[in-house]
Amino acid sequence: MRKWEVDTHLRREALVVQSPDPDRARGVFGITVAAELVGTGVQNLRAYEARGLVEPVRTEGGTRRYSSEDVDRLRRITALLDAGLNLAGIAMVMDLQDENDRLRRAGPG
Repeated sequence: MRKWEVDTHLRREALVVQSPDPDRARGVFGITVAAELVGTGVQNLRAYEARGLVEPVRTEGGTRRYSSEDVDRLRRITALLDAGLNLAGIAMVMDLQDENDRLRRAGPG
């Protein structure tokens, strides 16, 4: 997948999970549902968490709960994997993207 294809894919996929809840960071999806929404297996989600690529909240009993933001992040991971990056490369790219987002929100100054 070329860069413009990844960008297009990410924009298209970001529109799929639109939570009616204004708190998109609230963990509501179990691991099986999150995996289905992303189109991958639960073992992959566990691997992404182990590598620090996603951090779902945990219930008191230890059950993972994924938010809409987590699902969007998982879709970004999937798109980057499809583009040929490995998990180490994805971690670097996502760190840079997250930093760019923080800088944009902070604005000039």
